[in-house]
Amino acid sequence: ASPLVLSEPERQQAVENFRAYLRINTMHPRPDCVSAVAWLRGQAAELGLDSECIECHPGQPVLIMRWPGSEPNRTSLLLNSHMDVVPVFPKHWRCDPFSADMDEQGNIYARGAQDMKCVAVQYLEALRKLKAANYQPKRNIYLSFMPDEEVTGKLGMGKFCQSDKFRSLNVGCAMDEGLANPTEAFTVYYGERSVWWLRFEIRGQPGHGSRLMEDTAGEKAAKLIQRLYRFRDSQVERLERGRGIRLGEVTTLNLTQMNGGVQTNVLPEKLCLDVDCRIAPDVNLVHFEAELRRWCEEAGPGVSLEFMQKFDAGKPTDTSERNPWWSAFAGSCQRLGMTIEPEIFPAATDSRYLRSLGISAIGFSPMNRTPVLLHDHNEFLNREVFLRGVE
Repeated sequence: ASPLVLSEPERQQAVENFRAYLRINTMHPRPDCVSAVAWLRGQAAELGLDSECIECHPGQPVLIMRWPGSEPNRTSLLLNSHMDVVPVFPKHWRCDPFSADMDEQGNIYARGAQDMKCVAVQYLEALRKLKAANYQPKRNIYLSFMPDEEVTGKLGMGKFCQSDKFRSLNVGCAMDEGLANPTEAFTVYYGERSVWWLRFEIRGQPGHGSRLMEDTAGEKAAKLIQRLYRFRDSQVERLERGRGIRLGEVTTLNLTQMNGGVQTNVLPEKLCLDVDCRIAPDVNLVHFEAELRRWCEEAGPGVSLEFMQKFDAGKPTDTSERNPWWSAFAGSCQRLGMTIEPEIFPAATDSRYLRSLGISAIGFSPMNRTPVLLHDHNEFLNREVFLRGVE
């Protein structure tokens, strides 16, 4: 057997460590990252890794582990994950969402099973096996554990990336989360869309709800919504008709909240529309913002745009042979007989902060033959898929 294939005791330990981490309730809005950090530091101690917990923002712990390399002046490899998970609706679950219950098929049910406590433990177990095989890396290898990726990551990776501590790591490439793939292939993400959260404020003439007044906020809102959805329809058509085009390669735009008014028989002075917009990497952001502002003008006077979030995801990671990091990753997958499908990530991860600094980042959660269940009820990962991911 290969020295890097897990033995049965190692397999059992890896699964139990995975389930132990899943049982720590790090669900928003009050994730117990303190307990998660304590457990993770225990793992670092077992592995003989240095660990340090810092707060770039009060109450937002960032844990860093280090495996020293024999040539520490080289740029380092960062293995990133996040501790926090999204809320659950327990009545829709087959078991306690934080029990890490495992059924007869080996499916392990818990919030975070796919997103992304699995990858964090896979990193740890892979390092455990490498160290047992007396492997010595040339570069420093760092593991980072973030507290708030599910709520934009601004206070975790966002601030960490701007810190002196991060600069001292001398990161050359990072690996982070991806998505499951229901086929035999593995999906790999080399870029993300820019996330803009828009708020349109629409002011109009107030008055009695029985009158047919002009210049009302409702009329302007209707015009603006029609314009937004004409653009959305164009992207749906492009996705449906384009050969090989994936969701991450088009711009999505969705109206998510509508607010305003005082009562049913009063024409409102102001309405607000909130829109979640994810912009494809090939779109010129300056031109796109100008287009949004033109839509405001077309809707009528008193329509303005503000940004609740405006993030440029940066240039996608180079997936050509010019990038030695990508070549090393893709070449390893090829030698293992894996089929990989490179894509633009359709949502957002902490990798966007790294790519915005020009750092290569590869989003890879080694989960094939698995339905995509992140943020869904009854999120699970099969035991064998998890263990294959470690190897």
